[in-house]
Amino acid sequence: MRVIFLGAPGTGKGTQAVWLSEKFAIPQISTGDILRKAVAEGTELGKAADAIMKSGGLVSDELIVALVRERLEQPDCRPGFILDGFPRTIAQGESLDLMLGREKAIQSVLFFEVSEAEIVTRLTSRRTCSGCARNYNMISDPPPASGLCDSCGGRIIQRPDDSEETVRKRLQVYEEKTAPLKEFYNEQKKLYILRAEQPVERVREELVTLLSGL
Repeated sequence: MRVIFLGAPGTGKGTQAVWLSEKFAIPQISTGDILRKAVAEGTELGKAADAIMKSGGLVSDELIVALVRERLEQPDCRPGFILDGFPRTIAQGESLDLMLGREKAIQSVLFFEVSEAEIVTRLTSRRTCSGCARNYNMISDPPPASGLCDSCGGRIIQRPDDSEETVRKRLQVYEEKTAPLKEFYNEQKKLYILRAEQPVERVREELVTLLSGL
């Protein structure tokens, strides 16, 4: 299984990718997680990426492609993988096709479809553990009243890129840079639409149905 989860920030890609990764024992590859780890470790890439992510921008294609290439070469990716948050531009999509070749080409691209109003509500309501990066939601999955994560005890915060101003900028960047990938993969006959505004369990059922039919 070689799958891409495509869609705007806040559409639930990460949540479903983690679940699918555990169900099929294949890695979820999230460039967002890779970048946040680099930021936390204070690497040169992390320092550069930190300022860009806080402003709602995108890290350069060259840096992202290099990170993904390195990750896909690891042994646990041989049975398959889920790309979550990559590619984000047509150039990245083209680089990925060249990187994988025909034998290891992407099999399907699932587009998570959610309205802009719902995305803004979801992201501005999101809270994240500063320790293990677990996500909570003030509406659907509120954090403990103590303000501490019940998984690791870390402090729960609102990430800077989840403020309404930054969320709207991120969506604008998405429309300009990432949305064209929908047509890119549609032309390859690999695109499938997932109605991701439904409850998590219903989205999960539809996800399994889609993948089972491929």
